[in-house]
Amino acid sequence: MPRLFIYHIEALKKTNGESEILIPQFKIMSKRLWYIITWPSALLAMIFGIWLILLVPSFILQTWMHLKITFVSFLIAYHIKTHQMFLKQQNDKLNYSSMFMRIWNEGATILLFAIVFLVILKDSLHWLTVLIGFLGLAVVLMLGIRLYKKTRRE
Repeated sequence: MPRLFIYHIEALKKTNGESEILIPQFKIMSKRLWYIITWPSALLAMIFGIWLILLVPSFILQTWMHLKITFVSFLIAYHIKTHQMFLKQQNDKLNYSSMFMRIWNEGATILLFAIVFLVILKDSLHWLTVLIGFLGLAVVLMLGIRLYKKTRRE
C-alpha cells in the first residue's frame, strides 16, 4: 500500500496531463488493494491467530508468543495508521514525502520479518539476540533507502 502512496505522491510532481491520468488510477488501485486484499487478509490473519491460541492454549504461556503478540500489536497499529493515510490519499490530503513513505513501507517488512522468525525459531534464540538482529535489519533497510535516495539525485 505505501508503494502506491509513493507513486501517488510522485505523480503530483508530474505535468498536469500526466497527473490527471495517474492520480485517479492510483486511487482506484489503492482502493481495490485496500478493501479487496489488505483488510480481508488482516482480518483472516487475526481470526486464525486467535483460533490457534484457542486450539493450543499453552502457546500463550510461552515467551516467544508474548513477543510475537507484541509485534502483531505493532503491525495492527501500523495497519490502522496506514488506513488513515489511505483515507487522506482518497481525499487528496496525503501530506507525506515519497521518502517518508519509502521508510514507512519498510516498517511492515521489519514487523513481518520479526513475526515469522519468532514462530520459526521460537525459544532457540535469546530475545536480546533476536532484538539486535531486528535492529540490524532496520539499519540495513534504512541504509538502503539512503543509498537509493542518493543515487536518485545524481
